[in-house]
Amino acid sequence: MNMYKRKLLIFLTVIFLGGCAGVGKPDLARWKALPALGPFKQDERVLILAPHPDDEAIGCAGVIQQALKARAKVKVIYLTNGDHNELAFIVYEKRITMRQGEFVHMGQVRRQEAIRAMKFLGLSEDDLVFLGYPDFGTFSIFCRYWQSKKPFRDKLTRISSVPYKDNPSFGAPYQGESILSDLVKQILDYKPNKIFVSHPADVNVDHKALYLFLQVALSDLEGKIPSPKVYAYLIHCVGWPKPRHYHPELELYPPDKFRDSRINWVSFNLTPDELDKKYRATLYYKSQTQSSAFYLFSFSRKNELFGDYPEVELKGQSSMFEDSEGQVRYAETDNYFLLRLDKPGKLNRNFGVLLYLFGYSKSTAFADMPKIRIITSGNKYKVFDGDKRVFAAGVFFDFKTNSLVLKVPFKLLGEPDYILSSLKAYHGVLSIDATGFRKIKVK
Repeated sequence: MNMYKRKLLIFLTVIFLGGCAGVGKPDLARWKALPALGPFKQDERVLILAPHPDDEAIGCAGVIQQALKARAKVKVIYLTNGDHNELAFIVYEKRITMRQGEFVHMGQVRRQEAIRAMKFLGLSEDDLVFLGYPDFGTFSIFCRYWQSKKPFRDKLTRISSVPYKDNPSFGAPYQGESILSDLVKQILDYKPNKIFVSHPADVNVDHKALYLFLQVALSDLEGKIPSPKVYAYLIHCVGWPKPRHYHPELELYPPDKFRDSRINWVSFNLTPDELDKKYRATLYYKSQTQSSAFYLFSFSRKNELFGDYPEVELKGQSSMFEDSEGQVRYAETDNYFLLRLDKPGKLNRNFGVLLYLFGYSKSTAFADMPKIRIITSGNKYKVFDGDKRVFAAGVFFDFKTNSLVLKVPFKLLGEPDYILSSLKAYHGVLSIDATGFRKIKVK
């Protein structure tokens, strides 16, 4: 085993063991009774969007079963084949390899696991669509790879286009236009009434990306299809859900960090038989359960959860919501988009933020819209549009003892109709907090 592989194995093992920390600590079930997701109707068209094979089972297996019982139609679209989970590969295959073909092999393994799991729940292979975009790379594509001469190239797999011959997107370059056009086509053809998608506050980058691509796709399709109802399911949140392992006697509550958020959660109850089938469907993902069964099985409980932030609409008035550490305020003023972060503790030069601002305009193709990232460190800041540094951007930055203010001209954002925005806070290189992506209407 060479030194690189040895270091990789140690690194992945640390991540795995870290994921097991606090297994015995229970969720804080301090939530009021959540409203219920309504029943499905005959001939409804339900679309499940899964970042990776297994997300559809652990997040929506109950939904799939009840929709089929109601004689609704169900379709599942997978953004990736999940071919970048090195730890799962090591445990499942009992070997370490960096060869390109082995990553494609793992993606094929996960595809077959999904087909068998969904067949067990009542779906056929014809109900499943595998797009095959890069696992752990789709958020980078959304941020930086539009109209790019060179598509995104995965550093580990060394692949830059969809490598799966059985996928409808085979050969498509790893670019934002490819993913967006695939989603638009699938949604336009299927015309779903309800869409279930990964959550905007999920810490997994592919989960964030799929939510963002969906928002853009639905905006592009506005007026072309009836507007579907969208339900977001959360999978990755630090320290949640607890206790780990299989606990069919327990309910699933939202993470306590969202207790004071504005997320509109709804609960979807499962019968004992549906819960048992969800658990058994998860077992089909052997490549994942051999390393992460303690985590995957913790979603097999009495209910499933769905919820999203409401849209924020700015009309010259400040709109505020709280994250777990302090307060973030958004406002529209004098042709500027304003963000203010207040902290109870003193901010020092080691404190910084990473702010994402993705504008959408009906009059401009999303590929042509700026993809703005602003990175601050102490009282300094940098502005990027995709991969390019932007100078003289007209951004105003004010860094004080207990607050941080950024004013960004709407011109820099492409004069958008709305903005998809998220903020991550850092102390040095350590991430200490983050907000989920919010849709902020500005016109």
